[in-house]
Amino acid sequence: MLDYDLHCHSTVSDGLLAPATLVERAAERGVKFMALTDHDDTGGLHEAAQAALLHQMEFINGVEISVSWRTHTLHIVGLNINPDHSGLQDGLQSIRDGRGARAVLMADSLARSGISGSLEGAYRYAANPGIIGRTHFARFLVEQGHAKDVRSVFKNFLVKGKPGFVTHKWALLSDAIQWIVGSGGVAVLAHPGRYTSGRKPMGRKTIRELLTDFVALGGRGIEVVTGSHTPEQFAEFAHYATEFGLLSSCGSDFHGPGESYRDMGRLPDFPLECRPIWQAWESSR
Repeated sequence: MLDYDLHCHSTVSDGLLAPATLVERAAERGVKFMALTDHDDTGGLHEAAQAALLHQMEFINGVEISVSWRTHTLHIVGLNINPDHSGLQDGLQSIRDGRGARAVLMADSLARSGISGSLEGAYRYAANPGIIGRTHFARFLVEQGHAKDVRSVFKNFLVKGKPGFVTHKWALLSDAIQWIVGSGGVAVLAHPGRYTSGRKPMGRKTIRELLTDFVALGGRGIEVVTGSHTPEQFAEFAHYATEFGLLSSCGSDFHGPGESYRDMGRLPDFPLECRPIWQAWESSR
């Protein structure tokens, strides 16, 4: 079992737990090495790092950047970043600036389907209003009885062809990787098994084209073991890691109790052929 968790979220983005509480939970569940990777914001890193010291954990500064590639929305995790790097912070601010306008359009779409008050309702769930996003709308929809839980919201709302979905342009893949690398970090393709073409999983041809672009732009890692991947996908993306010379990363993608694919801690080990992502910063040290 892995004692690393390099992908999780706090109330600074769309998680349910404050950074210090999240670290405490990770420590209780056996995590020894942890990265906080909030969406498009690094505001929780200092609090989390201080909590990690108390629990004698090694803390890695992280972030998860929202990206547009062709017609797809992707997430790129930055690990071992310098959160004070001006280029990274300017880039993250540019993404956050677009989230508010997107939220208004999402609320308008839901209103046209007969669901009113969603903008105010979503903001009630956003501890950090600058990171208003789909998960906050999903919590409101559950509150109003439109779905039994957050994960089931995304079957009927907030996805392409359903109420609440709006097309949005995020950061360019090239820019996101440049911000991460420029800050001294390592760029990792997050949960690749979740990306789709229409309603079907992204095909092998498209994945290979994505990974070709990702590596050419300076990406160095891929999440092999992550909360939403099946054991079959662990093997699949371990194979892609070997094929493209990528380091393998892992993380629960934990957002909160009852809302996540997997809790923190006790992640399955990598397939044997994988080279762990932490080799990237351990060798530099």
